[in-house]
Amino acid sequence: MAAVVGSVGGSVPGSGAQKRIGFGSVEPALLAVLKQLEPLVAAMTLALSALCFRVPFTPAIGAVAVLTFVISGRVFARSHRDEELNGKPLTTVLGRIILEWLAVIAVLLLAAFAFKVTAQFSRLMMVTWFAATPMALYAAHVARLRVRWMVSNSDLAPSYLIIGANSVGFELFRRLPPKGFLGFFDFRSADRLPDTIDPAYLVGHCKDVAEFARTHGVTSIYIALPLSNVPRIGEMVRELRDTTASIYFVPDVFAFDLVQGRLVEINGMPAISVCDTPFHGMDAVLKRVTDVVLASLALLALAPVMILLAIAVKLTSAGPVLFRQRRYGLHGEEIMVYKFRSMTVCEDGAVVNQATREDRRVTPLGRILRSTSLDELPQLLNVLEGKMSVVGPRPHAVAHNELYRKLINGYMIRHKVRPGITGLAQVNGLRGETETVEKMRERVRFDLEYLSHWSPWLDVKIIFKTLWVIARDQNAY
Repeated sequence: MAAVVGSVGGSVPGSGAQKRIGFGSVEPALLAVLKQLEPLVAAMTLALSALCFRVPFTPAIGAVAVLTFVISGRVFARSHRDEELNGKPLTTVLGRIILEWLAVIAVLLLAAFAFKVTAQFSRLMMVTWFAATPMALYAAHVARLRVRWMVSNSDLAPSYLIIGANSVGFELFRRLPPKGFLGFFDFRSADRLPDTIDPAYLVGHCKDVAEFARTHGVTSIYIALPLSNVPRIGEMVRELRDTTASIYFVPDVFAFDLVQGRLVEINGMPAISVCDTPFHGMDAVLKRVTDVVLASLALLALAPVMILLAIAVKLTSAGPVLFRQRRYGLHGEEIMVYKFRSMTVCEDGAVVNQATREDRRVTPLGRILRSTSLDELPQLLNVLEGKMSVVGPRPHAVAHNELYRKLINGYMIRHKVRPGITGLAQVNGLRGETETVEKMRERVRFDLEYLSHWSPWLDVKIIFKTLWVIARDQNAY
């Protein structure tokens, strides 16, 4: 016990306890600055609007400009944003920019009303700014991408090598700009390379890489070798220290089925997230605030409808108005989910039979409620309780969970987030009964895809698509 305490409380020579590894970017300084172009344009458009309407640039307007820059930086400089918009048509990109800008406006208006300062601003100037900014942001987006392409494909592009002519090395080559690529190095000869690698790309053997880097003034070297080569990698890195090249080790993380794969820092120690929730830090705050706001607004708007539905359920069949059923929530914990009762039974035991077409247990009113998803409205209360989210994997009855977790690999991963009233699977044709294991497996696949690719804008798309699906789909019964 003393030895353990000593190891934790003090530093052990050679243990690496005092070493720290930070997380950063390898992009050029110009590209890093360009990421702030959209926030800067949003703030500058406010200043131009004030100038056009001859409104004095007061401290209040200056404060709005600073707040706009900060909020826009969070919205428009999100990681992977460019990847999400890459190759999309103009209408999609512009629509996304408008939605992002509306989110910024919503925060600004909330702050203005909270501090009661709306009277200090010219309404005409602010409306003009709100309307003109999306086009300015689109122009900034196009300009930034153009400059980024020019930098990556000009003579200023850094030269680099990839050590490891394998699937990881080739994937890295595919993602890096082609300009500046000098070739692959490997411990194997050209005749032993995979068929997917063109032998013409192989420049030489790893034993010669240090000399090649010195001779050609290589800027960066990426090591994409398997971990089984650690001893030889260590020896090679020692030789490469006699060059001026920056050296990066690229582990083969694609060997795993990644769910929210990313690099994380644990008190200075690097780690690779293989399976994780997308909701950490400000993303978790954003998701929860959005849920509370949407659920509150929906309850206020739909309260009269819900009261009428409750009365109708009570008058048309015997039994409680609300059906309560145990389901699995966040981290697989049991929660009680509310629905308007749509059946003559309230099953919540070891065996729960899914509703089928022409199911005699479904009441006449319940058939209407289920087909329109109106029976799900009480789950807005679950959202306010913090047990559910507006968008997320649909929760299944505990009995179904215990059955399918044994049949479908990765089934329980869907519980890394709060279950939702609607989800990606439901807007992709998997709403209603899942009478086969294959249908449930397909639903789980969409749930895991949601976890892997979550963004606020994916939630927005799912919400709007849900309304369209409810109007047209007949799978719920």
